Amino acid sequence: MPLTTHAVESEGPPLSLLEKAAKVLSAFQTAQPRLTLTEVVQRSGLPRSSAHRILDQLVQQRWLEREGRDYRLGIGMLELGAMAAHHNRLRRAALPHLHALHESTGHLVHLTVLDGTEVVYLERIGGSHDHGVPSRVGGRQPAYCTAAGKAILAFSDATLVEPVIRHGLRPRTPRTITRPESFRGELARVRERGVAFDYEEGFQGVFCVAAPLRGAGRAIASISVCGNGAHRELERIAPAVLGCARSVWQAMFGPGRRTRKRTESTPPLPTAGVPQPAMDNMMSWLRFSEWM
Repeated sequence: MPLTTHAVESEGPPLSLLEKAAKVLSAFQTAQPRLTLTEVVQRSGLPRSSAHRILDQLVQQRWLEREGRDYRLGIGMLELGAMAAHHNRLRRAALPHLHALHESTGHLVHLTVLDGTEVVYLERIGGSHDHGVPSRVGGRQPAYCTAAGKAILAFSDATLVEPVIRHGLRPRTPRTITRPESFRGELARVRERGVAFDYEEGFQGVFCVAAPLRGAGRAIASISVCGNGAHRELERIAPAVLGCARSVWQAMFGPGRRTRKRTESTPPLPTAGVPQPAMDNMMSWLRFSEWM
């Protein structure tokens, strides 16, 4: 739900210019590619005069483009995004394996990370027959109702799982898991199987299977295959998705002693009371990874 202007102005100290610009740019994190000034104000919660001034400055810097009354992301943002994607170590290691997985399954393939209570799509590879799957690079979905999110959460500790549950397991379709205990049970089954399934839990008609990207510890990302008519193939596709995730991990870190000795049993996950490294959240991991 968009913030109101009153909410932005009344909470905490005044926003810096950089923070205001970030709120304006964040307003474009939507499936709608074009926004009017009024829509930016509604989504950002900024005063109209501030939003208009920042929009004009962003247009001058080529971060946004203006067509009539509409604004959209500009070539400057595309250049920055392309540079970040190119230098992203995870995406670079995964890309050839994702293409191979798409070729072998014929369905849409995603590379996904966890950011708070949502998953973020780092890569999307698929054909026109998967147009009904509502995903895009940089897009977000709630973690609890996606196979990609469940695959990561199942191999995470309680400090990541419980905030997702507290945020609310709202029904997206009649098949969405909405009870906390049922959701925890689902994550336990994911740990047993090694893969997560989504049978129309996020969107009606969309079926997915996902595998965590991990060694012997917590998951840092997930790889998924999705499709409108994939429900009859998920069990058959699952081993290929799991194999792809393992190949990407080895491409990034090598086989390693722990990976070579790994058995099919799942190692115990850290408990919530133990201090965790800064890599718990994959978005933090990306910030400290090889960007240059």
